[in-house]
Amino acid sequence: MANYLGRPKLKIPKTKSEWFWDVIGYLCILGSIIVLLYVWKTLPDKVPAHYNAAGKVDRWGSKWELLILPFVGLFIALLLSIIEKFPEIHNYPQRLNESNAEQFYLQSRKLVNQLKNISLILFSLILVESISIPLGWGGGFGIWFLPLALIGFGLPILFGIMRLMRIK
Repeated sequence: MANYLGRPKLKIPKTKSEWFWDVIGYLCILGSIIVLLYVWKTLPDKVPAHYNAAGKVDRWGSKWELLILPFVGLFIALLLSIIEKFPEIHNYPQRLNESNAEQFYLQSRKLVNQLKNISLILFSLILVESISIPLGWGGGFGIWFLPLALIGFGLPILFGIMRLMRIK
């Protein structure tokens, strides 16, 4: 059955790795929200609201701004979940055909799944760190956070592209 640009619409069950990534991503965001709710009354009025490239706080804001992080994280997760459900609309090379569509769809969907859950993990880390600093639990991300975040997104993209390139 063809649809978008004449591409077949296939039902491909979620893999164990996709389920694993979903469990990790959603547990992280849920855990960070639980931590936020638990410490809400003890948080000072001013909390870290922005970090520079070196991981240092460069703006303080209201603790109410912390609510933005889980909402944005969940919005991104919702958006990427929708994109994940329709791999036939993803961008593919011209060599996509009926015989290799399932391989392309699966690899592309797995990449979107990983990026969705890495986003949830990163938003969770930022939320917990923004809670930890004003409560004296931690001293900040430090210089390592930005490079690790870039690697965290970059490696799955690189490996995903390499896997897609191997499909005949």
